Amino acid sequence: MTVDIAQGNARGIASIYNSAVAAWAIAAAWEVGALDELHRARTLDTADFAARAGLDPLSTTGLFRALASVGLVRRDGAVVHTLDGFDDMYRNKSFFHWLTRGSAELFRQMPAVLRTENRSGDYYHRDAAAIAYACREIDQVTYAPTFWAAMDRVDFPFSRVADLGCGSGARLMQILDRHPGATGVGVDIAQPSLDVARKEASEAGFADRAEFVQGDVLRLEPRPEYADIELLTCFMMGHDFWPRENCVATLRRLREVFPAARRLLIGDATRTALPDTELPVFTLGFELGHDLMGTFLPTVDDWESVFEEGGWELVRTNRIDITVGEVIFELA
Repeated sequence: MTVDIAQGNARGIASIYNSAVAAWAIAAAWEVGALDELHRARTLDTADFAARAGLDPLSTTGLFRALASVGLVRRDGAVVHTLDGFDDMYRNKSFFHWLTRGSAELFRQMPAVLRTENRSGDYYHRDAAAIAYACREIDQVTYAPTFWAAMDRVDFPFSRVADLGCGSGARLMQILDRHPGATGVGVDIAQPSLDVARKEASEAGFADRAEFVQGDVLRLEPRPEYADIELLTCFMMGHDFWPRENCVATLRRLREVFPAARRLLIGDATRTALPDTELPVFTLGFELGHDLMGTFLPTVDDWESVFEEGGWELVRTNRIDITVGEVIFELA
């Protein structure tokens, strides 16, 4: 949709405001289960859903009024019906959750974060558990097909795998599910994410095959459980390796901490060069968010320039480029 802001179009301004409210409503409706139910049934009585889910009925209807204001659903009182744009929104719902639930505090504090005098130490906050919740589905939307193709190209048998920056542990459990003889370790700095990972691994029957360790991937030290890891995966956190000298040091450290590793799969976003008026969903939020956090976003060329110096051989570059220049590097 093109909004005529330059002509002082009042509806255009209202659209910007209503879209902001709708973004929060999408994330909330997904988290409480209403969005999934509407996707399945194509119609939803919000008052009935609120009663079943223990929610306030007026507020629940208000969520879907926000979605109706931007043309995603049609509302007949408390009953809502999906419209043509609903399915596209549903496929992208995790990006809205990343923004409004995981990164809400960062964007709320934007005036303070912009000030140079404040940009040191622990100057911003995000919700690690919410980020992990969103990233599980973001991975499925963007990386998963290319990731499994890369896994099929691993040309050696492995019994031990580690996922770095594992979040809620989904990728590690998926690998273990496809490789019944393997065991693995998930490493993440965020304790709330690890709590979720341990709980879900236990519920899924992986408690005896998956271990979750709190640790900063950028500063790992050798541990006995790392010594026999043959396959490393690291997704949606590679940009934290940078700037360049830090990235080279981290890549070298991974060679030392995981001496038996024969393959490293890094999947991450890269800096895009899209015109300001042609940005797809997620790109603007992701790039502005990381600028606010002071995180350097490398290009694909930046990445390809560090692997040899970091002690790894680039086997294959897989460009995905759905929203934020996604790419998967296969390293040996």
